[in-house]
Amino acid sequence: MNSLFNLIKEQTKELRGTQRQITRDRTALEKQEKQMEAEIKKMAKSGNREACKILAKQLVQLRKQKNRTYAVSSKVTSMSTQAKVMNSQMKMAGAMATTAKTMQAVNKKMDPQKTLKTMQDFQKENMKMGMTEEMINDTLDEIFDASGDEEESQDIVNQVLDEIGIEISGKMVRAPAAGRSLPEAASSKQDTISDEEIERQLRALGVD
Repeated sequence: MNSLFNLIKEQTKELRGTQRQITRDRTALEKQEKQMEAEIKKMAKSGNREACKILAKQLVQLRKQKNRTYAVSSKVTSMSTQAKVMNSQMKMAGAMATTAKTMQAVNKKMDPQKTLKTMQDFQKENMKMGMTEEMINDTLDEIFDASGDEEESQDIVNQVLDEIGIEISGKMVRAPAAGRSLPEAASSKQDTISDEEIERQLRALGVD
C-alpha cells in the first residue's frame, strides 16, 4: 500500500514538472511567432515575395506546434487529476481497511455470551438493590411508627382537623357546607357519632 502511494506521489510530481516545461515551451513559441510575423512584414515591404512565402510556411508550422502544446497540456492536466483521484481513493481504501481491522479486533474482544451475562448480572444486582432499599425503608417506617408518641400523633391529627374546620371531643361538627361560614357550621345541630363514622368522614375529606 505504501509503495503504491509513493508511486502515485512520484507520478504526480513528474506531471507537474512536465506541465511547467510545456508552459515554458509555449511561451518561447509565442515569442518566436511574433518575431516571425515581424520578419514577414519586413520582407513584404522590401518586395521579397519568395522569402515571405518561406517564412509564412514556417509560421504555419510554428502555430501548429503551439496548438499542440495546448492539447498536450490539457492531457497532462487530465492525467494529473486522475492521479489525484486515485490517490484519494487509495486513502479511502486504506481508511476502510483500518476501520475493518479495528471492528474485527473489537468483535473478537466482545464475547456475546459474556456481554449477555454481564447485562443479566447487572439486572439481577439492580433488582437486589431495589429490594434492599425497600426493606430498609419498611424497617425505618416501623421503627419510627413504634417510637412515636400517641399523644403527639393525636395532636397532629387535631391540627389537621382544625385546619379544615372540624373538632373532635366525643362529638363532631360536620364540615361546613358550600356557602356557609365556619361560625354558622359550628352553631348548627351537633350529633354524637361513632368512631367509625369519624374515620369515614376523615377519609372522605382526604385525611388518613
